[in-house]
Amino acid sequence: MVTLTRKTLINTRLLAVLFLGFASGLPLALIGSTLQAWFTEAHVSLATIGAISLIGIPYTLKFLWAPLMDYISVPWLGMHKGWILVTQLGLVITLLILANMNPNTDANSMYVVAFAIAFLSASQDVAIDAYRIDVLHVNERGLGAAYYIFAYRVAMLISGGLALICADYIGWKITYEVMAITQLIVMIPAYKAPRTLETKTVSKDIFKLAISALKDLFQRKRIVFVLLFLMFYKFGNALALQLMTNFLLHGLGFTLTEIGLAYKVVSLVATISGAFLGGIILTRWPIYSALLFFGLAQAFSNLTFVVLTLVNKQFLLMAASIFIENFCSGLSTAALLAFMMSLCNRHFSATQFALLSAIAMLGHVFLGPVAAYLVNTLGWTQFFIWSFILSFPGIIFLLLLKDEVSSNALIVAE
Repeated sequence: MVTLTRKTLINTRLLAVLFLGFASGLPLALIGSTLQAWFTEAHVSLATIGAISLIGIPYTLKFLWAPLMDYISVPWLGMHKGWILVTQLGLVITLLILANMNPNTDANSMYVVAFAIAFLSASQDVAIDAYRIDVLHVNERGLGAAYYIFAYRVAMLISGGLALICADYIGWKITYEVMAITQLIVMIPAYKAPRTLETKTVSKDIFKLAISALKDLFQRKRIVFVLLFLMFYKFGNALALQLMTNFLLHGLGFTLTEIGLAYKVVSLVATISGAFLGGIILTRWPIYSALLFFGLAQAFSNLTFVVLTLVNKQFLLMAASIFIENFCSGLSTAALLAFMMSLCNRHFSATQFALLSAIAMLGHVFLGPVAAYLVNTLGWTQFFIWSFILSFPGIIFLLLLKDEVSSNALIVAE
């Protein structure tokens, strides 16, 4: 058990992770919902706007080039910290380029630049994930995950919410320039972040390094069950959220303002609160207990939406349901991130975490059509009951791994 002190809660390592979480969350909305709003205001065709979702492809494929960040060290800056600064500089430049383009005349070129931003942002995420593993002590990983989630969500609120307000008053060009300057300012704490102990490259060949990273991972005890656990741990929760806006808007009849307030304010506070509480609990609880109890809380939180389907439209009940779901999701996310960090060998931290995080998201990729089919076939009440039921395969895989997780048999020695 770790005694909570000011030094435990605030130190240079955790502060570095906090600022890096902000840097990681800032670009996402700028090439997603905010860019979509810019195109919409410019009266670009719906088909062109719909194609914006394809810009996010690099986020799902980032594990393919992650070995580069375990292989090449940036001169004077180090391995993962160096890559963070390089990708951040690239983001500043590409955001400034995007700011000076026009959707009416440069739509195709904007796609290319936005895709470059997505590539740089995904690469930054790989480097930050690896740096987080490198710099945090074992007992700090839960808190580190909480700090990261907090800053990430705040950055998304700024680039996805505040940016829209700014664009309404000062225009899209200046808004994106302000976001680029914000990204530039964030480079300062990234540069000042603690240097990590450089691990020796285990191979002079990048392909051999990638193979070594995979061999190291797949030699762990019961690794197949571990990967299935990662894939299904948040499956039911992800399923429940696939059509949430449609459910609240058309299923229950809430207004856009009511939904926006619940999502932008209530969900932010809930996720941050859950992540921080989860991080603090993880300094005292074994990782197995945290994953189990937080996973169960996450599963049962889906039942609050079943209650919503059975009562008349009630804003306070809807806000409470959103809060409970996001709070429990914050708890489970903090535990899951801490667990995935513990699985990574410092020699291959970028490669292995990128692969593990991709596997953790694999089960969510095709859930949109599945959710639509279930709702059309069964209705909203049965849909949310199934989202509750489908939360338990992940729990079952965790129970099967009890001995390995409890005894730290899967964890890489520090």
